[in-house]
Amino acid sequence: MNRRKSREAAMKLLFEMSINKEKYEDIIENFKEYTDVDLTDIDMSYITKVLAGINENGAEIDKNIEKYLIKWKLDRLSKMNLAILRICTYEILFEEEIPGKVSVNEGIELAKKYGEDSSPAFINGILAKMI
Repeated sequence: MNRRKSREAAMKLLFEMSINKEKYEDIIENFKEYTDVDLTDIDMSYITKVLAGINENGAEIDKNIEKYLIKWKLDRLSKMNLAILRICTYEILFEEEIPGKVSVNEGIELAKKYGEDSSPAFINGILAKMI
């Protein structure tokens, strides 16, 4: 199973949750049923754990992100950048087996692939301060 692909799938599902306002359990079930992604290639238990963890600890995660935003508010961030920041912040705060530097690097890679041109530097700035 590929952790990078799993993290990417979790980010997409979190982004979808922010748009559709659906519960993470429903988003995961829809994903399993309708995805084109090879489910043997990703770790569904990791994805479920991350989405459940963000759901349960959202206020603390957002508070940590806001602490490092300079002249920004959460509601001004793009939904994609916010999804990336929430996943990486969750990993930094709650996943002890994942080194903080790995979460930062993975966040930057997701931002390069899915964000705007300035997203990788922005994500790096926030997460690097966090660790």
